[in-house]
Amino acid sequence: MHIPDGFLDTKVWTTTTVVGAGALAYALKRTKLSISRKDVPKIALIGAFIFAAQMINFPIAGATSGHFLGGTLASILFGPLIGFIMMSCVLIVQAFVFQDGGITVLGANLLCTGLVGCTVGYALYKSGMRLTKGRWHNVITPTVTFVAAWCSIVAASASVSLLLAWSGTVPLQMAFTAMVGWHSVIGIGEGLITAMVISYLAERKTIINPVGVSE
Repeated sequence: MHIPDGFLDTKVWTTTTVVGAGALAYALKRTKLSISRKDVPKIALIGAFIFAAQMINFPIAGATSGHFLGGTLASILFGPLIGFIMMSCVLIVQAFVFQDGGITVLGANLLCTGLVGCTVGYALYKSGMRLTKGRWHNVITPTVTFVAAWCSIVAASASVSLLLAWSGTVPLQMAFTAMVGWHSVIGIGEGLITAMVISYLAERKTIINPVGVSE
């Protein structure tokens, strides 16, 4: 999922840099006064877990790489804006310290892995929980969480495919088949891990309430 330098042409990486920076600035401004001191250790712990999980990646023929995402997990626990900030911090450290993902394409990675992954997963999760109204939460919560996490990683991989095709790096069909195909499989693991963590925390009321609904 991490796009390396040289995979996007100038028009694409400059556009995504501006949009990605704007999105991150907006998220920081909106959440500046909403994070309490007691939440900071929890955010740091989940962020460290996501960072470690994302470091395990492998190349995908015709595209970039495949790995776990974690955006849905962060967004369910802390909201999509804080989730996006967490994902951005992870991506920035990976790019500058570990050279995992390019510098010029950092904005693109923020948008695809961070913004798309967080917003799609969170929107589906919230919609699913509202439709079920919290009934049978022992079954509904993990099911809705699994579907949301799976869709989030597939949507993020699809957005990477679109940027690669827009740049003319790889034909859309090849990029889409490789990225979405592999991440559809990876998404099963992502969904299971996310569902288990959310269900565990919801049951114990550690971060979120028993039905797993976080505002």
